[in-house]
Amino acid sequence: MRDILLAFGRALRSLGRKGVFVHLVWPSLVALVVWMTIAVLSWSTLVEAIVSWIQGWAFVGEWIATSEIGGTATLIVVEIALALAFLPLIYVTAALLVAVFALPLMLERVALKDYGELELRRGGSNLGSAWNATIAGLLFLLGMVVSLPLWLIPGAGLVASVVLTAWLNQRAFGYDALMLHADCDELKRLPRVQRTSMLLLGGGCALLAYVPFVNLVAPAFCGLAFVHFMLEALRRERIERGVTVLDALPVPQSRK
Repeated sequence: MRDILLAFGRALRSLGRKGVFVHLVWPSLVALVVWMTIAVLSWSTLVEAIVSWIQGWAFVGEWIATSEIGGTATLIVVEIALALAFLPLIYVTAALLVAVFALPLMLERVALKDYGELELRRGGSNLGSAWNATIAGLLFLLGMVVSLPLWLIPGAGLVASVVLTAWLNQRAFGYDALMLHADCDELKRLPRVQRTSMLLLGGGCALLAYVPFVNLVAPAFCGLAFVHFMLEALRRERIERGVTVLDALPVPQSRK
């Protein structure tokens, strides 16, 4: 937990760095505009489709269809659940934009200042980042679809969303945070070793998505927190292995 709090603290400090703050806002604004447009254009259709689906349920479907109270209550619950369901969709879209575009730019500035002694072994790549983010996003959306019935149970859908978003954060941002500094072996091994802590960090970031105004910068701030967490973990691992500074250039042997 100490390492997680340290990562959050360092991420807050990094917000004042030149060229960092601008990348906090634009991914969420783009995602917000996209999903608000989709919501406005498809709201009535989605609500009607979900209500019709619920009316087809055994036991309660007939009561909902014939009862004015049941129909009204169902409509209210569906609209609230649908509105809440758009929040993780906005977050995942912003998170993917951060992972592919914003975070690599922030990573260079933050790493140069705070982790300049770490050797750049470039085990990852921008193409690998885009592929990793795409797979993570598709699996997240699949999880959201599977968990849709839980949104009709008060609180259950929110818990499912936070868990899925925590997984998304550690999957997408864990790779990006290490791709420049870790070698191929470190890039595979370190996320496995730190998986529990990464999930906790991702869960803390996921909760920020439900805080008004804070959620506008939550995905990029989460990416920053993962940069600090993963690079600090990489630095400690290399220290344990005896690598404390940049590997020295080989000294040419003098000719006899």
